[in-house]
Formats: sequence, C-alpha cells, structure tokens
Amino acid sequence: MEYFVKNEIIFPVEFYDVDTMRVVWHGNYVKYMEKARCALLDSVNFGYLEMEKCGTAFPVVDMKLKYVRSLRFGDTARVVSYLTEYENCIKIKYEIYNAKTGELCTKAESTQMAMSIATSESSIVCPQIFIDNVRKYMEGK
Repeated sequence: MEYFVKNEIIFPVEFYDVDTMRVVWHGNYVKYMEKARCALLDSVNFGYLEMEKCGTAFPVVDMKLKYVRSLRFGDTARVVSYLTEYENCIKIKYEIYNAKTGELCTKAESTQMAMSIATSESSIVCPQIFIDNVRKYMEGK
C-alpha cells in the first residue's frame, strides 16, 4: 500500500466500549478511527485546531469498515493509520489490531473533504498549509 504518513496508537479497550458480552460494540471502532486520525493529523501539525485557524473544516464524506475479529474488554488495541491522499482530500486507511495477539481485527478507510468554515463551500483541494506540512513531514522521514 502506498502512503505518505504512517502513525500508530495503542490504548486499552475500556469497559464503557463493550456490550454485555464484553465485546467492543461495532460503532466504537469509528471512535478508534477518530483517535488514530487525530494522532496522525497531529503528527503533521494539522490537527483540528490548526484546521480551524486556517478557516477549513474537514467533514467525513465516506467511511468503510471491514470487521474481521472482535476486540474484548481487557484487550489492548493497536491502530495503525496511513495517510494515502492529502492534496485533494484527506484519505486515511486504518488497521486495528489486538496488540496482545497481533491479530487484525478491523480494516477501515475514511475520506474527508475540505470545506470553508465561513461559506460552507467545498474545495477540490486541501489548504496549502496542510499540503506543505505533509511534504515537510515526508522530507524529515
């Protein structure tokens, strides 16, 4: 898989994320993706506060998830995120693993489009500051 930025987060599966069978409720994987997305964007100095400063919001316009195995209460999740597009939109692929066993639990992808906060109009390109930040990050790796 071709990607521009890779990041990884690790965290415990909390009791409030599971159902009565102590299995992570399927909707919480989206929350795990968001945690990973925030960490990845922070790694290129373009988190949500920086987006807002440049007058741009990035609503999610597409999301795909493939559940492979369940995480359970007491497990540790490891989410690897890959930025696969950054010029026209933000596209991130995710792999969610059970950190203890190494088993892949979920594969996912999200796409976000740039939108002006002031006018609510979509943009077909990402803000130049974001593009520059990604390129600077890639030069340093």
